[in-house]
Amino acid sequence: MKREDLVDLNAFLVVAEEQSFTRAAAKLSTSQSSLSHTIRRLETRLGVRLLTRTTRNVAPTEAGERLLRTLRPALESIGGELASISELREKPAGTIRITASDHAVKTVLWPAIAKLLPQYPDVHIELSIDSSLTDIVAERFDAGVRLGEALAKDMVAVRIGPDLRMIVVGSPAYFRNNPVPRFPHDLAGHRCINLRMLSSGSLYAWELAKDGRDVRVRVEGQLAFNSVPMIVEAAAAGFGLGFVMADQAEQHLADGRLVQVLEDWCPAFAGYHLYYPSRRQPSAAFALLVDALRYRA
Repeated sequence: MKREDLVDLNAFLVVAEEQSFTRAAAKLSTSQSSLSHTIRRLETRLGVRLLTRTTRNVAPTEAGERLLRTLRPALESIGGELASISELREKPAGTIRITASDHAVKTVLWPAIAKLLPQYPDVHIELSIDSSLTDIVAERFDAGVRLGEALAKDMVAVRIGPDLRMIVVGSPAYFRNNPVPRFPHDLAGHRCINLRMLSSGSLYAWELAKDGRDVRVRVEGQLAFNSVPMIVEAAAAGFGLGFVMADQAEQHLADGRLVQVLEDWCPAFAGYHLYYPSRRQPSAAFALLVDALRYRA
């Protein structure tokens, strides 16, 4: 059905209900002549007469009555659905789909969502845990979560977490048999545990920096994972050095199962941001979630 068909059918319905072109034109905020032209166009397209016109009133023909019986409930249903959709802008309700990494979900998203949902039973949230750089528009997500340095320019970005830090760690047992690295190039002499990137399929080059100097180091070792928690476990078991989020190694550092090295080469960087298309018209539910996630230092 073409868009003009809906316009013409709605015009016919109003004329039939008002039984007057004058009153119908006023209700539709159009001229009587324009409305008459619309009805004639519809009748021509359908090949039947829909209205009987007299000097005093307008009444539907048999074909017009038949069309009205179908048209009334259909347009009422459409109107009700449009009203329901409009309410979403005022009332927090509906489903929000977000793609994010496991780390972002555990540290930022879930703590905020767990507090929010009990207060708003009509809000539903679907979290897709995926570390790859998902195209949220193509995959029909409402939003995604990425580190601040990886955001596309055509996206609205809202900071939702503090600065993060990647650190180099190893076990005390490992360092009993291997020297402590002092500079990034020392890593060439160590067994290191690689991270396989889901987005590109390549091994992650360790990104270190000091005094404005950035260094990317390709490391080697017996192990590679696509899971940072497994890198932490393998490093704690003495299989080599790992490059992981500081908070993911926090407990092992506190327990003495891991120690940090190259600390002065591991600066903080911009943390997680919620991003979504700049053209998006946020619903009340989405606006509520953004406010709940917004990072306030």
